[in-house]
Amino acid sequence: MAQDEGLAELLREDLASVPGLTEKAMFGGRAWLLHGNLLCGARDDGMLVRLGKGHDGWALATPDIGPMISRGKTMHGWVRAGPSAFGNDKLRRRLLDAALAFVRSLPKK
Repeated sequence: MAQDEGLAELLREDLASVPGLTEKAMFGGRAWLLHGNLLCGARDDGMLVRLGKGHDGWALATPDIGPMISRGKTMHGWVRAGPSAFGNDKLRRRLLDAALAFVRSLPKK
């Protein structure tokens, strides 16, 4: 699966000032990790965002956002945002802020 280079560039710009962030090839696209914990990703099927179990209800109620499914299994606490969702600057920022808040609560690896 190829990455969405436009989405990857949006995420690079949005996350440029976040200390402790790394970017690497993962999931057939690009992934961003905060202190070693997965935060989000860019693939050709959308933006993957880690909100944490029980923190994703608001996102799943948003048009063009659905659960992340890996190998046929729902990854609870993760969502996949399609183009109309990640293309909305305000919504993309809200998703990233929620992901940063959750991932910052995890122990550093």
